Amino acid sequence: MTTETIHLAAGGSELTGDLVLPPQPRGVVLFAHGSGSSRHSPRNRAVAGALQEVGLGTLLLDLLTEEEERVDAVTAEHRFDIPLLGRRLVAAVDLLAARPDTAALPLGLFGASTGAAAALLAAAERPAQVRAVVSRGGRPDLAGEALSGVRAPVLLLVGGADHEVLRLNREAAALLTAPHEVTVVPGATHLFEEPGALGRVAAAAADWFLRMDPA
Repeated sequence: MTTETIHLAAGGSELTGDLVLPPQPRGVVLFAHGSGSSRHSPRNRAVAGALQEVGLGTLLLDLLTEEEERVDAVTAEHRFDIPLLGRRLVAAVDLLAARPDTAALPLGLFGASTGAAAALLAAAERPAQVRAVVSRGGRPDLAGEALSGVRAPVLLLVGGADHEVLRLNREAAALLTAPHEVTVVPGATHLFEEPGALGRVAAAAADWFLRMDPA
């Protein structure tokens, strides 16, 4: 398992990420955080660890700079700037497509909260590169018109007790033209903090990404 700190120039800003690749990766998954989170999110790192165990590489990327994170912690203005987050995620997709060690690997996107909308925007912008999308407690509705442009299979994972977000996911799913599933984790709330809930998310995500078309 190799670990590398990635520095990505995107729109005049420098973003930081952690790339982990198993010896013979079966694919790579780019994580999009949202709602005040970062690449250090314990929930996304737990999911990333589970994906690494089944042979998938992972890139956990900060979509905001340190200064933007400080502002966002007070105003929450950047976490809902889906076009900004989407553009930065596209830059990360392009980076992985250009690297010799990841260019040939099928690429999946894992988005949490508002990061799910950014992941769907990036999938619509890069249909040839993105082979699968998974949303955890996400806000796919914020992707708007981009939903109909997504070509990769989409898995929407939502807690059964996260009622409003579940409603929004079902409404967004109705606008997807790509293959998709809405999977409800019984009894789970928005952060999937209940015993076993995050494990179910990780297992479902791993299964979805392992089915990515390598062609």
